[in-house]
Amino acid sequence: MIHENIFDFTLPYPGKDSRRVRVFVPEHEEGETFPVIYMTDGQNLFDEETSTWGCWNTREAVRAEMKNGFGGAVIVGIHNVNIWRDNELTPGTIGEVIGANEMENFTQPEGEIFDSFVMNTVKPYVEQHFPVKTGRANTAFCGSSSGGLQSFFTALSHPEAFAAAGVFSPAFLLYSAEDMRRWICSRLQDEMPYLYIYTGSGDDLEARIFKSVETTYDILSECYPLDKLNEVILFENKHNESAWSEIFPDFLHTFLGR
Repeated sequence: MIHENIFDFTLPYPGKDSRRVRVFVPEHEEGETFPVIYMTDGQNLFDEETSTWGCWNTREAVRAEMKNGFGGAVIVGIHNVNIWRDNELTPGTIGEVIGANEMENFTQPEGEIFDSFVMNTVKPYVEQHFPVKTGRANTAFCGSSSGGLQSFFTALSHPEAFAAAGVFSPAFLLYSAEDMRRWICSRLQDEMPYLYIYTGSGDDLEARIFKSVETTYDILSECYPLDKLNEVILFENKHNESAWSEIFPDFLHTFLGR
């Protein structure tokens, strides 16, 4: 039996030297492989000591799934603890960023660069060096806030690579409904990822995100495969890691179950 471990390394990031990545591999037998979830804000996923605002407790969620006989997953956490976070996790091709004045340190959208880093650097490295199952059915993306927006963007940009996306409290309010509708329609293919879209409404920011999520969900309901849509609302929850830690186990269970 190989004990669980977190592997810590850096990979070259376009235009910014290198980026810290941490990979959690659960306890497993020699030769055993797992589905994999790529996640933004890796600094908040595994422990309180390295977290910026709180921990998602993803290790505990994976352990619980395995204890209950549902299988495990490898968690790939890409760190976004820098002044460029809002830039990195905001795509420009969806449309004009209308809420840019509310984003600290935001200068221009760079979500496409982060997307390329995930697809061309992180994903190939992980598949080569860690015990993960390859292929679309075994691969998901997950993030919150701007990371939830990036998860939505990357999953819909690469439906051939991702079977599911955890879209938590996504920053859809940065775009007009017209731009979001146009972009979603441009991405539709025969096989699309399962979207687990979560929001709360327990503080001012989350309430505004809730409204934009409802608008975007209505757009999706018009054109997206309904069996690939799941909206979860916990009205009392605020815009914080505590809320995302609460909802992550359900997303994990849903992804592994599908």
